[in-house]
Amino acid sequence: MSESDPTPAPELLPLPPVPAYAASRLDAAAIARLTRYGEALASDGVIRGLIGPREVPILWDRHLLNCAAMAEAIKPNAKVVDIGTGAGLPGMVLALVRPDLHLVLVDTLQRRCEFLEEMVAAFDLADRVEVIWGRAESIPPCEADIVTSRAVAALKKLAPWCLPHARIGGRLLAMKGQKAGEELVAARKVLHQWGAAKSARVVTCGEGWIEPTVTLVSATRTK
Repeated sequence: MSESDPTPAPELLPLPPVPAYAASRLDAAAIARLTRYGEALASDGVIRGLIGPREVPILWDRHLLNCAAMAEAIKPNAKVVDIGTGAGLPGMVLALVRPDLHLVLVDTLQRRCEFLEEMVAAFDLADRVEVIWGRAESIPPCEADIVTSRAVAALKKLAPWCLPHARIGGRLLAMKGQKAGEELVAARKVLHQWGAAKSARVVTCGEGWIEPTVTLVSATRTK
């Protein structure tokens, strides 16, 4: 291929059928919304480089339902800020499965934020979902009940970006994998700056319906 040739379009794969186990925890309306969102990710999201084509076959298990399970750790009517939301994972998913939540989705890439604004319009979420294009450390504190983040950075680096956006008494809920405990140990000194070290612990969501379960680090800001 010569330098003048256009970049070939990515191969688009259809969104797989929703796994049967989803109906054990999500109502039909939530599943329908997640399906529409998943279809947008599998098509426009791939074309615009928001997710890779190889992610499409695992969108339900590794992304959509994985993020939906996180809702178990969030109390009703909470204000949630999702730092480094990317294509809306977990922030947009939480908005689609929890109509009681108010969300602020923060990301540094304009093209991601443009996609999210389109999703907010498509799902008529403007009354409770805000999209902010910017860096977490450069925007005003959000005073959130919950600050989430997924696949952004190690906890030691992530905490100073997230905890300033939690109100006093608010929590950081960082989605982590098998090394969550190790990251927590390494981040305790950093967490102490916001009075969050003593409360910091590893929690799981999705037990009984998601395999593997979702691992979170929870830390409550006290100063």
